[in-house]
Amino acid sequence: CSVYLYDEEKQELVLTATQGLSELSVGQVRLKLGEGLTGVALKELRPIREGSGSRNPNYKFIPGIYEEKFEAFLAVPILRGLSRVGVLVLQDPVTDYFDENDTKALLAIAAQLASTIENAKLLMALHRIRTDLEAEKAPAVPAEELRFIKGKAGARGYAIGHPTVFSIGGEDFLQESEFTRDITGGLEDFQYALSRTEQQLEELQTKMEKRLADVASMIFSAHLLIVKDPKFSGAMIELIKLGSTARDAIVAVIKQYIELFAGSKNPRLREKVQDVKDLGHRLLRNLYRDEEDNADYAGHVIIAGELLPSDVLKLSAQNAEGIILVGGAETAHVTLLAKSLELPLVLTNEERVFQINPSRRILIDGDHGNIYVDPERAVIDQFRQMEEDQKEAEAVAANMAETNETADGKRVELLANINMLSELKVARQLRAEGIGLYRSEFPFIVRTSFPSEEEQYRVYRTLVEKMEGMEITFRTLDVGGDKALSYFPGKQENNPFLGLRAIRFSLRYRDVFEHQLRAVLRAGHDANLRIMFPLVSSIDDYLEARSVVEDCIAKLTEEGIPHITHPRIGVMIELPAVVEIADELAREVDFLSIGGNDLVQYILAVDRTNEQMSELYQSHHPAVLRALKKVADAARRHKKSLSFCGEMAADPRMLPFLLGIGIHRLSIEPRKIPGIHNAVRSYSLKDCRKLAKQLLAMSRLRDIEQALNDFHAIVRA
Repeated sequence: CSVYLYDEEKQELVLTATQGLSELSVGQVRLKLGEGLTGVALKELRPIREGSGSRNPNYKFIPGIYEEKFEAFLAVPILRGLSRVGVLVLQDPVTDYFDENDTKALLAIAAQLASTIENAKLLMALHRIRTDLEAEKAPAVPAEELRFIKGKAGARGYAIGHPTVFSIGGEDFLQESEFTRDITGGLEDFQYALSRTEQQLEELQTKMEKRLADVASMIFSAHLLIVKDPKFSGAMIELIKLGSTARDAIVAVIKQYIELFAGSKNPRLREKVQDVKDLGHRLLRNLYRDEEDNADYAGHVIIAGELLPSDVLKLSAQNAEGIILVGGAETAHVTLLAKSLELPLVLTNEERVFQINPSRRILIDGDHGNIYVDPERAVIDQFRQMEEDQKEAEAVAANMAETNETADGKRVELLANINMLSELKVARQLRAEGIGLYRSEFPFIVRTSFPSEEEQYRVYRTLVEKMEGMEITFRTLDVGGDKALSYFPGKQENNPFLGLRAIRFSLRYRDVFEHQLRAVLRAGHDANLRIMFPLVSSIDDYLEARSVVEDCIAKLTEEGIPHITHPRIGVMIELPAVVEIADELAREVDFLSIGGNDLVQYILAVDRTNEQMSELYQSHHPAVLRALKKVADAARRHKKSLSFCGEMAADPRMLPFLLGIGIHRLSIEPRKIPGIHNAVRSYSLKDCRKLAKQLLAMSRLRDIEQALNDFHAIVRA
């Protein structure tokens, strides 16, 4: 039995009392309104009874509270009039344990509790006001007492290790105790450390270029340039000749360079501070001849306030276990890159994580956004078991049915969204039928300058060869908004999401656009290739962009360079304006693809990365559903291929609606393919069409949610 109280200010349910779950979870487990079965019960103001709670699509697994042994689930909202007070939850190991009578009894108990709990909450609020008034006098809870932090999920997976702060300042350069050891190394020791460091960096660069050929071009170039600079090593040698130990000479010069870079007005130079710190650590480790420590970040979880895409690549190359990003500085490309590199990532606003002692161990859960400080052995074992279960699931997925069909035989294509070439292996293993979205911006984002036509060609050609004739949909450069290029001196925009981004950027900077298109056309000379323009807002946008493709084809023909001569050209529908002209646009293009995440965001005017607005980001909003139907109808009338890219395509709850309106090509993250494959096979197209018709006739979110719940309850029965 558990009681969750609703924090109206934060719009969170907090586990306040429990009998049966872990007592350590009291006050630590927090659920957003609508999150998990408990959150849904309060959001929709209705009881939820499940014979097997873990089978419900709204079920949320929370590691460390030991609720997995309880299958039967019953939750009722605690209400005071129309005000949300909390949720009363019963769980039992025996499936189908609770019946209708239990629901009625629990509703009666909840009604009796409501008044008492509401009064207690008012009293607690008075205490909080007093606490707030005294907050300036009272010290904050020290970092030493932190045990659990609820953050936001970034990139899946878990990681455990010692905390290491990754910052732009130099004040923490020598915080690690290993660098305070006494050593009397002289010039010969320094020369060894310098030579070994240069060798390691070149080996790392070679290794990364083999592993991540598309994005790893010279990511250690700054390290190598500095370490090979005679002035850099010369300053250290000079100090050693004047009587300094090798250690003191390295420390002095590294601090001098950190100060120099950190104080620069040039943002690109300031970005190099961490490179200098990394270089200093590497020199010291080699001076101490710590061969086993050359991996740098193995066994460490990185804590940072800000990261560049190139930083994420370097951290992956140096074997970091995972990342905690502090301060709400989430950027889509950093999160996507971490996902592609399978580097667990959690976001949090809790700045005390910077003060966690490096000797402690932290575990991050990238699936749920949780951070555990000095976790118990049982929690660690639980995560390791989950990892084993995941591997087993993927092994089973490799043997899934050859074709994706609904229960009544309708073919559904499952394609993969790809950010980096390293993801192709998983996509092929999990039976992706092609690449529904290749995000071409990543080779641009992680570099320090625009990649040349030849550099792009090599990346795209590798992609084509690895796909062995399977369809590839190549989205042209989508930068701007939250995907800025650090080396591009563009003007600061007040609202970059509505500014110079995606196809607008490409049409403004034709030389960049033409170099990319030429590389694509050359790489795809023998490929099953489609070219897609992002964020098109009019037919004029499309025609102008298509004319650039045609010009590039004409020039390549004139130059006698092999290339694809008739690529299929289409658009990604992400703006409400294009939904309104879907019919006219469908007449012009070769294919359509719906960018679901941005389309929902722009229709509802809700920033999907803003946690305060997350409750308003509703993919089942009637305006969204009708917009999707309008596009699907236009594609069908003009017999044009239509695919869907976005989170909704990987959501089993919304999948039947997409199938029901005629969207039968879905492009999703590779690792989500097995789950959607199984979901597709559990639905009949006839039932999906009936559901879609029902939802499209509704105007209230609550009615749509209830209809979806009813549909899935029948499917599970």
